[in-house]
Amino acid sequence: MTVTATLDGLIVSDLKINGGRPVIAGTATSVRAIASLYKLGLTPEEITGELPLSLTQVYAALTYYHMYTEEVEADLEANSEERLMARYGNSINDPNSPLR
Repeated sequence: MTVTATLDGLIVSDLKINGGRPVIAGTATSVRAIASLYKLGLTPEEITGELPLSLTQVYAALTYYHMYTEEVEADLEANSEERLMARYGNSINDPNSPLR
């Protein structure tokens, strides 16, 4: 399996982790998760208070986000609540659903 490292190894993409989505190295925290918090208005410092990450890791994820905005935004859109509701309907709220 090929592992691709970027930003001096701070961000990696590995098909075994989050389906190959870029994550912070040594964690399962995706760039998408950091971008989502950032877009909600959290500062990098606030993000480190929400997740067990260093400021360096958060800035690496944000750098990746700004370098590859179109890719990350497409991933965010594909997994938005509206998109998931349209695809799966109320079954995502059903505790007996196989989606849970």
